[in-house]
Amino acid sequence: MAHTPTARMTNPAHVLAGAGPAIQSLVEATRQGGVDESVLELVHLRASQINSCGFCVDYGVRSARRNGVADEKLFAVAAWRETPYFTDEERAALALAEAATRLADVSDAVPDEVWDAAADHFDEKQLAAIVLMVAVTNLFNRLNVTVRQPAGAGF
Repeated sequence: MAHTPTARMTNPAHVLAGAGPAIQSLVEATRQGGVDESVLELVHLRASQINSCGFCVDYGVRSARRNGVADEKLFAVAAWRETPYFTDEERAALALAEAATRLADVSDAVPDEVWDAAADHFDEKQLAAIVLMVAVTNLFNRLNVTVRQPAGAGF
């Protein structure tokens, strides 16, 4: 029998006045950087996988599909290095997303080689959008994991 988890509380972004709209404004700002929506979707999904945020992985897959990300990419994003489905640009964005999400894993969390590879494909405004998407995703992950927001619950 399937276990249906329940959240510990209402998402904090909904409890505190102004938090939800402020976070949504940050998400909207990522769309102003000129990065293809599918790249932002992949970045969101990969960071959410790393952080084991079931809600954000579920939401991210659904959103990515709506934005035209092919199923083979969605099925393989956790193993993007070992699959042929991703462009060099997507690979650079995914590497940056992973490094910026795993800050505590190594002393030089975002090494020059990762940054430089991303900078080879994205200009400063685009890099800002990717970095902001990673940061906002990590915020979402921490909110949802902490309160045990169940996947498929809507936001």
